[in-house]
Amino acid sequence: MSRRLRILMVEDDVDLRRMFRQVLALEGYDVLEAGNGLEALHLLDAHIPDAVILDLGLPIISGSVVREEIAAHAHTQQIPIIVVTGQPGNHEALDVACVLRKPVTPERLIHTVQSCIAAGGAALSSQ
Repeated sequence: MSRRLRILMVEDDVDLRRMFRQVLALEGYDVLEAGNGLEALHLLDAHIPDAVILDLGLPIISGSVVREEIAAHAHTQQIPIIVVTGQPGNHEALDVACVLRKPVTPERLIHTVQSCIAAGGAALSSQ
């Protein structure tokens, strides 16, 4: 019996986080949730996920800082990061597995998570 893949969802919008959690759980993922960057870093220390879904506009510690922290540590730097953002601009320089622009449909979220995990974090973009 294979273990369920674990996703860390980092999103400050409670309703969006709840919807993402439900969609991911229905697809068979275990979902950890953080509402800000500090919670995300604490969860990363306690539970290494198979992927991180990361909003950039987070309170306390920004999503960009969380991404930098993930990349800076040997035990987390291979984790695929899927940035979900409503922020305008080009996010190619973030060096993450995938970028989704809000609004995100459940189907796009699942497809992107599956693709990014399967690709092992190789850079993909889904505008």
